[in-house]
Amino acid sequence: MITENPDTDIRFMKEALRQALIAYEEDEVPIGCVVVANDRIIGKGYNQTEKLQDPTAHAEMIAITAASNSFDGKYLQGCTLYVTIEPCAMCAGALQWSQIDRVVYGASEPKTGFSRFAPSLLHSRTQVSGGILEWDCRELIQKFFREKRKGAEK
Repeated sequence: MITENPDTDIRFMKEALRQALIAYEEDEVPIGCVVVANDRIIGKGYNQTEKLQDPTAHAEMIAITAASNSFDGKYLQGCTLYVTIEPCAMCAGALQWSQIDRVVYGASEPKTGFSRFAPSLLHSRTQVSGGILEWDCRELIQKFFREKRKGAEK
């Protein structure tokens, strides 16, 4: 995996985790995302599929839209996307079309992550790094689903 600057990656992954906590507090699957250009967040998002009743309202999709609006264009060249969980194929497809330079994720997603289904889905120039604050990212999502299962047992 490619890591440009571990301190920078950790700093922005913490911001993605803050977004995931908002999702958690809103009873959404806790995945958060930020898009960074020139060491500045230009887009952020968290899962809102329940709130918006929209299956495409993933953290990455919301952050990509916000970043594109900030850039006033559809291409995110020169940007890095930080997301707490490995993107799904839908989000990876959107990232391909955005031509983003780099994707950094916290924890891999063996069931629905893009690398399982379409590892070459991202743009050929996009660099991918994983495992940044992996434990924190994985623990938050596992806690969410443990609580959901516990609630379903009652």
